[in-house]
Parts: sequence; C-alpha cells; structure tokens
Amino acid sequence: MGLLECCARCLIGAPFASLVATGLCFFGVALFCGCGHEALTGTEQLIETYFSKNYQDYEYLIDVIHAFQYVIYGTASFFFLYGALLLAEGFYTTGAVRQIFGDYKTTICGKGLSATFVGITYVLTIVWLLVFACSAVPVYIYFNTWTTCQSIANPSKTSASIGTLCADARMYGVLPWNAFPGKVCGSNLLSICKTSEFQMTFHLFIAAFVGAAATLVSLLTFMIAATYNFAVLKLMGRGTKF
Repeated sequence: MGLLECCARCLIGAPFASLVATGLCFFGVALFCGCGHEALTGTEQLIETYFSKNYQDYEYLIDVIHAFQYVIYGTASFFFLYGALLLAEGFYTTGAVRQIFGDYKTTICGKGLSATFVGITYVLTIVWLLVFACSAVPVYIYFNTWTTCQSIANPSKTSASIGTLCADARMYGVLPWNAFPGKVCGSNLLSICKTSEFQMTFHLFIAAFVGAAATLVSLLTFMIAATYNFAVLKLMGRGTKF
C-alpha cells in the first residue's frame, strides 16, 4: 500500500498539461530545426545547380541561409532549456495548487517567478506566431513550383503553352532581378521537380512547418496552464492543478 499510495500521489500531483506541452515542444522544435536546417541546405543546392551559374547572384542568399541555420542552432538550444524550465515550473505550481491542506505554502517569490514565466511565454508565443507564418512561405513557393510541374506533366489540363510555364526564383525575391537565368521553364522545370533533391527539400519544408505548428500549440498550452495556475495561487490559493 505504501508503494501504491506513493505512486498515486505522484500521479495526482503531476502537471499533465505541462508534460504534454513539454513533449510537444521538444518534438516540434526538433522537427522544425532539423528539417528546416536540411531544407535550407537543399534550397541552396537547387539554386546553385539550376537557377544561377554566377556566384554573385546568390552570394547574399547563401549568407542569409547560413545566418538562419545559426539561428536554428540557438533556437533549438533555447527551447529545450526553456521547455525543461517550464516543466519544472509546472511541477512547482501544480504542487502548490493541489496542496489544499498541509504545511506547504507558496511564497511571494514563487508567485513572482510564476508570473515571470507567464509573461515570457506570452511574448515567445507572439514571436513564434510570426515564425510559424514565415515557415509557410517556402512551403507556398515549393507548392507553386510543384503545381506548375503538374501542369507541365499534364498539358491537357492547361491552355497555356508548356514553354511558358516557369518557376522564377527572382519573382519571390530569392534571386536579384539581374540574375541569369533566374527561372526554369517547360520540360527543364519538370525534370527538376522529378529530382530527389527537389522532392526531399519540399517535404522537409512541410515537416518544418508542421514542427512550427506543434511548437506554437505547445506554447499556447504552456501559457494557458501557467496562467491558470498563477491565477489560482494568486486569487484562491487552491484549485485543480493544471
């Protein structure tokens, strides 16, 4: 009975919402950072191979890609650390909220710490909402390119000439307007879409987008749970732990 009671108390005091949010956060960040990093590398290779032969045309793009990759390293490290801190804070606030009777009391410092985490998580959620929106941009570009390739592969479904169906990297700001050739049309574009590099990069960007969405959901869950627990600690001093 002693072991069963101990296990029951651990389960009752566990912050299930924080546990789920932590797992979702780790999964989402790993998916976003890992797939995003490789997708950027694949994009660099596609630009170098098919869209421009002059290094000066895509020199700035490569610098931007490398900068984003370094940001990804920092993002992964930060979120894994912050996720662990939020989980620990979830155990703390959940323990304080669950404890209705007994000697355990939350302190003013503890309440202030909880409020700080609520504020930081709120700001991070707003920032990550922008990251989520930005992660949809490459998916949109690759989807448009893939749709153009489908039209080329099935000319009966379009009234346009196959030679006029193109993917222009300059149109999306990926390359400057003076880049040559800057675009690929017709059967040449179809052959690019059939390459493993294009297919893999496209799917990696989709996976990164899904990872960004999962991270956003985890941050929203953290924010709701932390806000609820803080409100209970502040106003009631008791309640159901989240």
